[in-house]
Parts: sequence; C-alpha cells; structure tokens
Amino acid sequence: MTNNRLKIILFWLFALIFAGNLSLAQINDSTLLLKDEKPEFSTNGFHILRVEDERSEPKETAKLLIINNSGTSISRLFHLKGGDVFAIKNFIIHNFNQADSLKPVVLTLKQFQLTEILASNNGIAGKLAMEWQFGLQREYGVVTPLITYKGGYRYTRSASENEIPESILRKGILNAMSFFNNWLTQHLNTDIRLARAVKVNFTDYTEQLEGDTIYYSASRPITWSDFQDKPRAGNFEAEVFTGIGFNEQTVLENGLIKLTIAVKVYLPKSAAWAKGDKNSYALDHEQRHFDIAKIIGEHFKQKIAAMVLAVWDYDGFINEQYLETLREQTRMQNQYDRETRHGMDREEQEIWDKRIDNELKLLHVK
Repeated sequence: MTNNRLKIILFWLFALIFAGNLSLAQINDSTLLLKDEKPEFSTNGFHILRVEDERSEPKETAKLLIINNSGTSISRLFHLKGGDVFAIKNFIIHNFNQADSLKPVVLTLKQFQLTEILASNNGIAGKLAMEWQFGLQREYGVVTPLITYKGGYRYTRSASENEIPESILRKGILNAMSFFNNWLTQHLNTDIRLARAVKVNFTDYTEQLEGDTIYYSASRPITWSDFQDKPRAGNFEAEVFTGIGFNEQTVLENGLIKLTIAVKVYLPKSAAWAKGDKNSYALDHEQRHFDIAKIIGEHFKQKIAAMVLAVWDYDGFINEQYLETLREQTRMQNQYDRETRHGMDREEQEIWDKRIDNELKLLHVK
C-alpha cells in the first residue's frame, strides 16, 4: 500500500513538473508547423518554381511572446518547421496547382515576419508584415520582375490561444497568392512581359516623297543625277555610301507579340559623288554596291525569320544579328571592290554582275 501511494505521488509530481514547463518546451522547439489549407480560388496559368529569401537579418518568421506559469512574458524568435523557404514552398505544392506546363514564377521574400508585444489589456497584440516579389523565370537563369505584394495583419490574442500566429501566417500566404493570381488574370494578355511568343513580319521601308535618301527598289535604279556630293581627290571616278537599318513596330494581341520590322536599304545622294567619264559601265559598278546592300538586308531578314525569338529579350537577339549584318556588308563590299579592282577588271566585274543578279532572283528581289 505504501509503495502504491508513493508511485501515485511521484506520478502527479512528474505531471505537475511537466505541465509547469510546457511553455518552456515550446520555447526550446522554436518552430511553427504550417498547416495545409486549400484556397478558395484556382490559380491561373502559373506555378511557383522556387522560393528565395532576401529578408534582412534575423530571417526567422515570427517573434512571439510566451507567457510562463509565473505570468512573465518571454520574446522568442520562431521559424517555420523545416525552414521558412521549404515550408512556404511545401505549403504551395500541397495546396495549389503546380503543373510544370504553367508559367514558372520565382517568389522572393523581401519581408515576412510576425511580431508580438504585450497589449494594454494583458493580452498579446500581433502584427504580420509582408513584402513578396513575384518574378517570371526566363532562359539562362534570368528572372523578370512582375509585381510586388505588400500586406499584413493585426490581431490580438490571449496567452492560451497559441494557434492564432500560425493561422495568421497561413492567411498571409493565401492572400499574397490570391493577389498575384488576380493580377496575372488581369494582365495575362495585355502585359508584354507575359507574352507567350513573338511573331515577326517584314516590310521594306519606303517614303512617298523621295528626298535626299534613296531607299532600295528594283524599279528605281540610281542615275548620275543622284551623285550630288562634291568630287573627292584620288584615283576613283565615283563613290557611293550604302547603309542598312530598320524600324520596329510592336503590338501585343492576346498574349502574342506581333513585331513588324521595316528594313531600310538606303543610299544618300549627298554622300554620292562622281567625276570624269560618267558612262553606263561605271554607273553599273556603283549600282552593284547598292544591290549588295540589298542582298545583305535580305540576309538579315532570313536570319531573324529562322530564329525562335525570346519574348523577354527579342530586341537583344535582333540587334545582335543587325551588328553581324553590318559586318557582313562591309566584308562583301570590300571583297567586291577588291576583286573587280573598283570596276577596272571588266572580266571580274561581269562575274560579280552575274553573281549579284542570281542572288537577287533567289531572294525574289528581281
């Protein structure tokens, strides 16, 4: 009998000690388990590829007040179980559509912290502050920023309502996701950053009224009257300066970038000069410089048409090809003059004439 009474006393003493130190055990754990909760909305066309943490120190999600048995409050930093980044990504995976075929979005935590202080009524007052940035993952590791969500909550609780901080964090996550989902729905077909593809159409730049600049046309060959600059000293009888450029017009229709590129192949009259015998053979040599520029301009179109342009940096790819086009023109113009000896080698000139005419036909210019 004595032994049984002793066992009972020891059991209750152990239970009393354990109960008295329950809050301290919670403090030592320092983690909050984020529960699953299905949203009341369906996500529209995106999945969270990854979560990044760019918060300033400390990066723990919550600074909570713990009231011990003597009524003393202790402030302690908490993080989500498994780590904040893991827990948030895991919550999204469990509760949202995460199909890989959807737009890959990177979620960056700029601010996500819940802070509690003692309230005047002996309760606990809490505040959740959030700043989440959503960006679109592109090729080569590039992320295009889209929109930033800023929000939060205020609440009060008693010392015994330990579930409230976790529920507030969960509510904050759902609200941020809802905010981004609504924004994406509204801008999916109107924001160029969200475009799904680029479609290119080419035209040849023209002007209704011809001024100083001649824009290439098969029906408008150059004439000696176009050589309006003063003759230069040297061994050459004539000279023209051709150029290649382009204008761009962009329209976004139903999430598709429709890009119209007007290619300019031009020859300024004010930069063309001639002296000596202005015969048809010499004029043909200069015309062939203009024809070569047209050929290279068509090559520029072909290169762009063969590319699958990235919606996030199509201009970069086009400009890269444009610079190569200028280099190609320089190489071919120099080769033409070098091999024909600036038109003095008639046999070589005839070879080049045939080569140029054949390529113009293949390009459907003539």
